[in-house]
Amino acid sequence: MLVIASIATALIALLHIYILVLEMALWDKPKGMKVFGLKKEFAQATKVMASNQGLYNGFLAAGLIWGLILTTFEQAVAQGQAIQIFFLSCVVVAGVFGAITSSKKILFVQGLPGAVALVLVLLS
Repeated sequence: MLVIASIATALIALLHIYILVLEMALWDKPKGMKVFGLKKEFAQATKVMASNQGLYNGFLAAGLIWGLILTTFEQAVAQGQAIQIFFLSCVVVAGVFGAITSSKKILFVQGLPGAVALVLVLLS
């Protein structure tokens, strides 16, 4: 069962890498517009937003891959903390990225709470 679950997880990670590429690199290109059913004007106007979404999909893929790697070790507490540290770091980066590309408010709504939680996990 573990092998089947790992294969399924790997496929989902690959899917999210594909979505990352679509949203961050191909959003306003013919392939991206076709996949998402977009018109050129809308794709150009929402390119930064799509890039932000693509970043999240990349974090999901990275987290899934990290989780796959961690399943090979027997350190439950260390695993949990490593996963928390990884994903909280992703939240902080996404908050900073969102603040730079979309709205400064994202830094305070997402980045700062993520940083506080990250510090708490590191201190625990």
